[in-house]
Amino acid sequence: MISRRAFTASFAASLAYASSSRYRVGITTNTRGGWESDVWLSFREAREAGYTWVESFISYFVEYLDRPKALLDKANEIGVKFVTISNNAPLEMHFEDPAKREQLIRDHMRLVRCIRVLGCDHLKINSGNRRPAGTTDEDLKQMAITYNELGKRVTDEGLKLGVHAHMWSQFENRHEVDRIMDSTDPKHVWFVLDTGHVTMGGMDPLALAKRLQHRIIEFHLKDVESRHRGGAKQRVDRNDPMKDPIFFELGSKGGVDFPALKAYLDEIAWQGWWTVELDSSPYRPPKESAIISRRYLEQKLHIPVT
Repeated sequence: MISRRAFTASFAASLAYASSSRYRVGITTNTRGGWESDVWLSFREAREAGYTWVESFISYFVEYLDRPKALLDKANEIGVKFVTISNNAPLEMHFEDPAKREQLIRDHMRLVRCIRVLGCDHLKINSGNRRPAGTTDEDLKQMAITYNELGKRVTDEGLKLGVHAHMWSQFENRHEVDRIMDSTDPKHVWFVLDTGHVTMGGMDPLALAKRLQHRIIEFHLKDVESRHRGGAKQRVDRNDPMKDPIFFELGSKGGVDFPALKAYLDEIAWQGWWTVELDSSPYRPPKESAIISRRYLEQKLHIPVT
């Protein structure tokens, strides 16, 4: 007969496993400092660093856009699978311009049909570069219209559309996040919460997670300096990511409270993607940075990376 102590330990272990298994861990591999110019090298080294699931941008795979099976074969040779492939040039990305809506939707649905063959469950999208005058309320209105229309079509293909708030883009700060998420259909438009970008955009990742909850389908995970914890007080201009980085390996700076974020997500039984991301790795090779973040996930947050 099993002892009470053994039963309690087994039950606790099963709860921990159930919590960790809700998190599917991947890594974005376009890290400057060694991975940005050779996507196949980045995939190989990410696999060597312990990751199976990778995320990248369509700019690396334009030649495969209409022949995704060939891309899938190359990924299988390396031993990696795709979290998703994000939009980027040469796709149209002016979501705020109604004159470009038809072309934008055509471009993105072409990408959706590609990543569906790769086994992806969502399309993560960035918006275009931020104009000097910023994003107007009319821009946000037009963006929401486009997101809704694109989201419906993505849903029809069996995937989800996740919009990503990103510094220096047309979708950057809390006002813009609130307007877009309140103006779009939650059945068709989801959110990708980037812990680094939302913090530098003046937002608290935990507060935003509580606001959007199960509408979040993916987190992009990066740390920031501790002085920015809870949301940067002042907007920063676009930086040189190699000379003046603002994003860092998980748990290395203390600007993002990852344990509190995970505790909240456990509380609401959230499930989805936790994707490690680092824009640049100026102090060590990207592979070493990837290992630092993996160890933090496994040793501090008890989330297995497989």
